[in-house]
Amino acid sequence: MTSGKVEQYCRFRRDGQVSFGRLSGDEIVALSDAPWSSSAPVETDRFPLFDVRLLNPVQPGKILAVGLNYPSHLGDRVVGDTPGIFVKLPNSIIGTGDPIPYPDDATLLHAEGELVVVIGSRARHVEPEDVDDYIFGVTCGNDISERHWQSNDLQWTRAKSSDGFGPIGPQISRGLDYHDLELTTRLNGEVVQNERTSRMIFSIAEIVAFITRYVTLEPGDIIFTGTPGTTATINPGDEVEVEIEGCGVLRNPVVGDKFA
Repeated sequence: MTSGKVEQYCRFRRDGQVSFGRLSGDEIVALSDAPWSSSAPVETDRFPLFDVRLLNPVQPGKILAVGLNYPSHLGDRVVGDTPGIFVKLPNSIIGTGDPIPYPDDATLLHAEGELVVVIGSRARHVEPEDVDDYIFGVTCGNDISERHWQSNDLQWTRAKSSDGFGPIGPQISRGLDYHDLELTTRLNGEVVQNERTSRMIFSIAEIVAFITRYVTLEPGDIIFTGTPGTTATINPGDEVEVEIEGCGVLRNPVVGDKFA
């Protein structure tokens, strides 16, 4: 679903140089700055898509995430009065094609396909009806979680923020109706999650409004908005794909930690 013209943006590496870009068919139009920059970025060059390496489309300063935000994932647990917010760390972020490390002492790693919101302008005390003005676009995300650590540690830091536990990408899509997009997660080609974002318990507007009561969001910050259904166990040798309507396919292999 779209709400008008859809534009797609990315980060890429070519000849050792990292740049932001705008996708245009089979080409990338290089930009002088992040597309959400306060000064309009200049188009500097064009490259064939096959000639570049796509990276995570944003390097966020802050990563917020929402737990238990779909009825299909909630099970018999009670819906809270407010979104259940937790934090992931920037070191968890990787891009499409990058390996998800399986730590040597991990025993139960799960993949969680999610819609990820990218903030486009500084947001503080935003009202729900104004949230769209502060969102630059959306991308695919995978909130990798070590379930035993999540259950047994005092905090979720290790379980959610280990290196490589936050794949995002391959691009940011701007102009989609992100309130109602199909989200699909595949493990080794088999569908393990399928839901529409319209099924969220707390909408994106409610999530952003709640977060910005307490935390100022800056351009390039991101929010994982929750995962649907039953999450899948992943192991070294597996490949996980998260596909969101209009956002492309985020694809990552799972490898042993020392090989990542």
